[in-house]
Amino acid sequence: MKKEKLKTTKWDVVDYLETGEDMAAYLEAAMEDGHPAVIATAIGNIARAKGMTKVARKAGIGRVSLYKALSPDGNPEFATVLKVVRALGLRLHATPS
Repeated sequence: MKKEKLKTTKWDVVDYLETGEDMAAYLEAAMEDGHPAVIATAIGNIARAKGMTKVARKAGIGRVSLYKALSPDGNPEFATVLKVVRALGLRLHATPS
């Protein structure tokens, strides 16, 4: 009996981050998770959706440095995170837990 090949397609969250509201909700969900790598990855995905070069330029950070800081192994300084979030047109906010 011959097995059928399973066809898959590449899924990328960036394809679904179309509006500012989508991006804010995605970042909010990442912040609820609370793990720094999850938050950095979400910020990186949002930056890719907006255009990494454009975001890096707006944040005053080199594109390669931005990729490195937001990679799974990256450890961006908080000042970098704030610059990038502002460049993305988003704001961080706190609520009581």
